[in-house]
Order: sequence, then structure tokens, then C-alpha cells
Amino acid sequence: MRDLSLLPNLNLALVQTTLVWHDCQANLAHFDELLTQAKGADLVILPEMFTTGFTMESETLAEPEAGITAHWLLEQAKRLDAVVTGSIIVRAEDGTHRNRLLWARPDGELLHYDKRHLFRMAGEHEHYSPGERQVQFELKGWRIRPLICYDLRFPVWSRSAQDTDLLLYTANWPGARRQHWNRLLPARAIENLCYVAAVNRVGTDGKGFAYTGDSQVLDFQGESLLNIGEADGVFHVSLSAEGLAAYREKFPAYLDADTFEIR
Repeated sequence: MRDLSLLPNLNLALVQTTLVWHDCQANLAHFDELLTQAKGADLVILPEMFTTGFTMESETLAEPEAGITAHWLLEQAKRLDAVVTGSIIVRAEDGTHRNRLLWARPDGELLHYDKRHLFRMAGEHEHYSPGERQVQFELKGWRIRPLICYDLRFPVWSRSAQDTDLLLYTANWPGARRQHWNRLLPARAIENLCYVAAVNRVGTDGKGFAYTGDSQVLDFQGESLLNIGEADGVFHVSLSAEGLAAYREKFPAYLDADTFEIR
């Protein structure tokens, strides 16, 4: 059985910034400069659709699975000796369009998670295909579950009892529903007895929607370790595996969790 308390601390860099509407090259150039401030992190987290903004122009803006941004992410991961992750628009091999989180490792491996819950109020379900499966990545022994924006509203999809050490949300969450974001994130941490890291954007998109950021990291009791507010930049925080292990031993609520099957 894994001894969580023996794992090293996990160092995160959260990148909260504005995005240039529908301009991949401009966004990559901007992040290229910003990521020099992410050195020292084990995991660098970018927002949802960080090359375009949250858009329904999937047919026009989708990249192939091994497109320019996939290569850029792998280059950044190697340069920083860290995992670099965020979501982009991808045209999958089967011809569908996906809101896909890419997980670029410094050793050159590229993994992914496709957004499960598509935001119908913006018509996302009409332009993208949903993901079919949960995924879990491992980094320095930590078990990390990636999720994307609207997924936050669905606790069953986030649920993983003691098997997840860090829930990771990358988002374009508008300021109009800022209160929902700030209430749901602590709930996911508390009910899963795990850390939560969430990265949003700031600024205004091409449709005039304003984003107020609030990228943050919470511990297993829903207590804030970092809350960026509306600031623009790169922000660092370190997670303690020893602290997580001690709390789970003291308060093992997961032992009384209901079992269920996702279909």
C-alpha cells in the first residue's frame, strides 16, 4: 500500500492572465514569456482554451492532435523540467472536436483528458464532443485528476475518495458566476479529502464576457493556501503530502463513502 506521507512536496505554478481572442501565436508568445517565472515548479497550470479563449469556433480553430501547441507544451515542459498543462481545441483522429487538456511531461510523453461536461448555455455541446472517461496522472508519486471548467458543477465526476491527492481544474469561468466558483471549489476539496488547484483567466473575451480570475489552491479541509484574486501573473504554492496523509488518518470519512458506478 502506498505511504502518502513519504512523498515529496509538490510545487505548483498557477498562470492566471488575459488571453488574446482567436490568436494562437499571440497567446503562445505571451505564455512563452510568462513561463520563465514558473521555474522551480513541478507542475505548471494554464487556463482552459489558453490559445484562443473560450470559443465555439471549433471547426476554424481546432488543431490536430500533434499540432503546434502540443509541440510547444512539450518544449516548455523540457525547458522547465516540469509538467505543463492546460486545455486547447483539438480535432481528434476520429474527426470530432474536443476541449482537450494536454499533460506535457519533460520526458516527452503527452497525455490528455477530454472535457466531459460541455457548457450547453454557450452551445458547447453543439460544437464539441464530450470525453468518455476519467483519467488520473501521476507526478512524483502524487495522484492527480484533471478536470475542465463546467466539470466543477458535477461532484460525481470529481468523486474519487482516497484515490486522488489533487483535483485540478482549468477554466474560463466568467465573473458573472464568480460566487459559484468560489463556493464549489472548497466543496470538492472537503468531500474528496484532497487538495484542489484551479486556474482561471482574467480580462474580457471577444464576446464581451468579463473574467475575474480567482485562481486558487485549497487544502483537504477547503482552507485557502493561495487565492490570486484578479491579479495577472505566475503564482507559486507548495503542497504537503505529509499533511494530507495525517488528515486522512485522523478523519477517514472516505471509509464510509457510498459506492457507485459511472456510465
